[in-house]
Amino acid sequence: MGEGFRFQRCLVGGTFDRLHAGHRLLLDAAARAAHHVEIHITSDVMADQKSVNMQSFETRRDELLNWVQDHAPKRVTVHELTDPHGPAPSHRTADAIVATPETRAECERINDKRVMNALSPLHIIEVTHLLDVEGAVISSSRIRNGLVDINGHPWCSPEWTDVSLRMHPRAEPELKTPMGVLYEGPESAPEMAMLAALDEINTDETILIAVGDVTVATLLGLDIVPDMGFVDGQTKREALAEDQRVDVRAFTHVLEAVNPAGLLTPSLRRAIEQASVLEEPVVVVVDGEEDLAPLFVHLHVPLHAVVLYGQPGKGVVAQFSSLATKERCRRLLELFEVV
Repeated sequence: MGEGFRFQRCLVGGTFDRLHAGHRLLLDAAARAAHHVEIHITSDVMADQKSVNMQSFETRRDELLNWVQDHAPKRVTVHELTDPHGPAPSHRTADAIVATPETRAECERINDKRVMNALSPLHIIEVTHLLDVEGAVISSSRIRNGLVDINGHPWCSPEWTDVSLRMHPRAEPELKTPMGVLYEGPESAPEMAMLAALDEINTDETILIAVGDVTVATLLGLDIVPDMGFVDGQTKREALAEDQRVDVRAFTHVLEAVNPAGLLTPSLRRAIEQASVLEEPVVVVVDGEEDLAPLFVHLHVPLHAVVLYGQPGKGVVAQFSSLATKERCRRLLELFEVV
């Protein structure tokens, strides 16, 4: 056994979706305790049984291999796990396994199998949960639900709760760059670009969010009611005639917010926060402008959400609410001025 290590070979199993601070705590514990570490990652079949919007096995493996390269490249190997217990019940050289409080019982069942197989029980290294800043356990599910980042920090700074944020000129250049995929189509027939976008979105497993009167109206014209819509009675910053306004009766819930141009207000943030937890379709009617709403929206919605908005003269932009999108929105908002 290597000098300074209590164990020869430690097993670590899990899904490792969106590798986060809690995962890293488990891996660090294993690497400190054993000379060799085997990480077993659940297959796509197993992962998909737990939740929608799981990262692929390849993505999860690559993130773990990056961790291995940075921490213990010669002592850690990564493998695919195709059943709940994997090789642990019959592993002849393993002498330890890492567990969290809720997986300890499963590790004890593995040890029961090992005894039946005439093998010594594995020493169970129990690692306590890591809590986020709100006191909840950092978990992949909370990250997938858009509640915290991979380090357990909320996406929306508490400092933004009761203040308005004004767009700063230094944020403008990046805001003008579409943060997503542009689907081109004629402005006179917005449904063409919209259909192209929808063709690449699994609407059964995706939260569909539409920002802008034309975008919302286009979806409704296709008999699709978005899960969340934002309208302000304008297009290209010109007021729409009464007969051209979106018929909000298609939505189960109608919320209102006040948000002047160039600002993000507490009123809009509260409406987005409320809309994000409703299960039925909701539309937020904005007195002012909703152009900057996606910056707040991405920080409140799950990772299986997509924001659609029109790009004048070009088509429709689809912004998937990935971790990278959320990080960019938070960084842009940090450039805004508090008013």
